[in-house]
Amino acid sequence: MRYFRSFILALAAIFAPATYAASAAVIDQEVNETLHRFTGEIKGADNLLAASKGVLVFPKVYKAGIGIGGEYGEGALRVGGRTVAYYNTVAGSVGFQLGAEAKSIVILFEDESSLNKFRNSEGWKVGVDGSVALVDVGIGKSIDTNTIKDPVIGFVFGQKGLMYNLTLEGSKFNKIEKK
Repeated sequence: MRYFRSFILALAAIFAPATYAASAAVIDQEVNETLHRFTGEIKGADNLLAASKGVLVFPKVYKAGIGIGGEYGEGALRVGGRTVAYYNTVAGSVGFQLGAEAKSIVILFEDESSLNKFRNSEGWKVGVDGSVALVDVGIGKSIDTNTIKDPVIGFVFGQKGLMYNLTLEGSKFNKIEKK
């Protein structure tokens, strides 16, 4: 029982920052830092980013679960290097799971059609409203921009670099107002 109580307290500590919504200025600063880390860790990411029509960045997404899990994060959509809107990501899951993590997510829209579909949606759900091709690349490796042809490409990474066998399936992205 003592371990269970400690785990619940740890989960509360992880999700506590998510309950205090960040301002637009804070989100923009964190997006800048995340993109800098992304292009610094992965060779070729800067070329892919420059060729993209838009990029959705979630600097911190918190995920935790004990049988039933959830995740939450706030980020920004950038078009032409400028923030055009703020979004949150929310997902829930049921199944064998125990633990907590924090991660960063970068989603690149490679064509105008996919970007416009995303921007015009009421709430965009991965796997329903569109699919995201997750790219598995480790720190120090490079992205081959000639072989990536998907219209929406996602990268999930954390403190130890890119993480393998992750999914964005079921994640929902909702537009939010920020000041």
